[in-house]
Amino acid sequence: MAFQQGLSGLASSSKALDVAGNNIANSSTVGFKASSTHFADVYGASLQGGGGSQIGIGATLGSVMQQYSQGNITATNNPLDIAINGTGFFGMSQNGSTSYTRNGQFHLDKDGFVINDQNRKLLGVLADSTGSIPQTPPTDQLKVDFVTGTPNPTSDAGVTANLDSRSGVIPLVPVFSVTNPDTYTSSTAMTVYDSLGNPHTLSYFFVKTAPLNWNMYTALDGTLSPAAPDALTFSNTGVLTVPATGTVARTFNVAAATGAANILMDIDISNTTQFGAPFAVNDLSQDGFAPGNLAGVSVSKDGIVQARYDNGQVRDIGQVALFNFRNPNGLSAIGNNQWTETGDSGQPTPGNPNTGIFGVLQASSVEESNVDLTGELVNLIVQQRNYQASAQSIKTQDQILQTLVNIR
Repeated sequence: MAFQQGLSGLASSSKALDVAGNNIANSSTVGFKASSTHFADVYGASLQGGGGSQIGIGATLGSVMQQYSQGNITATNNPLDIAINGTGFFGMSQNGSTSYTRNGQFHLDKDGFVINDQNRKLLGVLADSTGSIPQTPPTDQLKVDFVTGTPNPTSDAGVTANLDSRSGVIPLVPVFSVTNPDTYTSSTAMTVYDSLGNPHTLSYFFVKTAPLNWNMYTALDGTLSPAAPDALTFSNTGVLTVPATGTVARTFNVAAATGAANILMDIDISNTTQFGAPFAVNDLSQDGFAPGNLAGVSVSKDGIVQARYDNGQVRDIGQVALFNFRNPNGLSAIGNNQWTETGDSGQPTPGNPNTGIFGVLQASSVEESNVDLTGELVNLIVQQRNYQASAQSIKTQDQILQTLVNIR
């Protein structure tokens, strides 16, 4: 009787419809990978072995295979949305268990950890205190600090300027005063920081005393310190020759004003020149900063997570890790676009984005589902016809059986 074949056809077509329906339902799911059904025919075992007279007894579901082809990449407004363009999976950790995903929709939790919508932590390598990424195994400690922490007092500063050689010599009388523009040729200012992170205004005043000679005064918050200037001497080609080291040392006492420690700094003026051009400041630099709050996060194509703070500091937080498997189809799906390793998949191989076999990361983007919606809709029609045909074979067999029963 052909009931068995027909029933297996109905079951097979039903499974195929389930898979197609699941693909269609997830056509807008970020990072989703479409599945395809593999079927196999079924034959009854025979003591006489195979032969030309064997008739199959139907079909069975062989496997449901996921297709790990690349999905389209779409831009978003979230800087922590990350798409993988190429091979690899993100590693996610929760309560000691690790899963893998292609869905890169991430955000920060209240503690600064990079997590997904299921509160799983993104695996990566945390940067050391210098900002370097050590070659260590990935962990779930990829964390962004919401504040920069301890302030850094200014210890090195720099001024790159051109002093106009055409300027007239300033007479020694009246005596130099920071409040009297007639007593200096030109000036500029910058912000420096003490040990408590308080900002201070450091002003530079340049006084031309001879064709190739200048005096440089410094004042912190409008108070001259020290009272005596530093003598600057230029060659006849406009290059600074004195001081020979190109630097001057300064100590500013700010304890009375803020209670902070003295500001000890070296000021680099080695690139200052004296040319026949208007006074111009080309660069002002200093290495101090106040505590700052997180202003933004970005991720490079190499997976480097970088935090920007409102005090101007930019820090490398760590690097996102990617993982690959010898047999991705051996992974076990656990829902929420997550897979776990199995004996069939093999162990995960970690690596850095944009190296070797691993793909490139694209921030502020997500990888769309790779479902071919048109193909799935056509597949629905095909499987519907298969289902109807299998049902028809059962109906036909039923009619034949009914004929046999009705024989008198």
